[in-house]
Amino acid sequence: MTNIQIAIDPAESDALLQTVREQISLQTFNPNDSELLKKMVECMGDSRGMMRLNFAETLGSIGKPATPFLVEALAHHPNPVVRRASAKTLTLIGDPVALPALLEAFLHDDDTVVHGSAAAALAQLGEPSVPHLLEVLASPQHSENTKGHAAWALAFIGSKAKKYLYREIASDSVEVRAAVLGAIAKIAQEEPEEAAFNLLVNALTDAAETVRIEAASALANAAYKPAIPNLVELLHHGSWESRKAAALALMKIGTSEDPPEFSVLLEPLETALVNESEAQVRRVIQLAISQIKKQSEADDWE
Repeated sequence: MTNIQIAIDPAESDALLQTVREQISLQTFNPNDSELLKKMVECMGDSRGMMRLNFAETLGSIGKPATPFLVEALAHHPNPVVRRASAKTLTLIGDPVALPALLEAFLHDDDTVVHGSAAAALAQLGEPSVPHLLEVLASPQHSENTKGHAAWALAFIGSKAKKYLYREIASDSVEVRAAVLGAIAKIAQEEPEEAAFNLLVNALTDAAETVRIEAASALANAAYKPAIPNLVELLHHGSWESRKAAALALMKIGTSEDPPEFSVLLEPLETALVNESEAQVRRVIQLAISQIKKQSEADDWE
């Protein structure tokens, strides 16, 4: 898409915004006035950031009647500033009708801000976006940056996408499993439920190292004590990166606000240290032992 900056008359923008706001206030605004809505969208190319924000918020308050005009601008407007503002305004409105245009902008617009804003709007739409985001993650055609935005959107959607996430944790795609796991971790933190934690624990034995490490980190962040035996088992994995992740997770759980009995952690860590040959993992295990002992001594004084 060719990016062209189109000059907007500031005085005209100011007058239009004032008129529309007055009409909204007096409840005389006509949401079927297509010419007026088009002009408002066009004015989001104003050089003044605050004016663009004012138009976006006003269009957002108008809601779904503005969607077709924002979709058209997002898809075809030559000014990237208008496309960016249109995507951000669609985020405010949250109309599922905009999904195809948002997905197209997310995947193909050459402006990075439009790309990110479209991802945010897809996240705001929630469950309807999830199958498309999963397709993006599973496809080898998309860049790591695009997949990163898709994974973020899934995590943002969180529990609203639960039925997809719990199913796709068994996906053949490592990238899908890793992204889904991040979203499940968010669910586990925001509304702790056994099903989410069970999936995180099971992921400690995933065939992919990135998934195992993500699972260990998520369980550590949640300080989920029932996962300790599984993390101890991971301390003896053939991959040193997985062993390191397990040691870090045990350290975090052991220094949390409500730690378990310290012997439950110290004994397996000390045993693992004796058997560990990888220098990086040894340093992490030593640090974990040290930090957990400090926590234990501090608790003894309370």
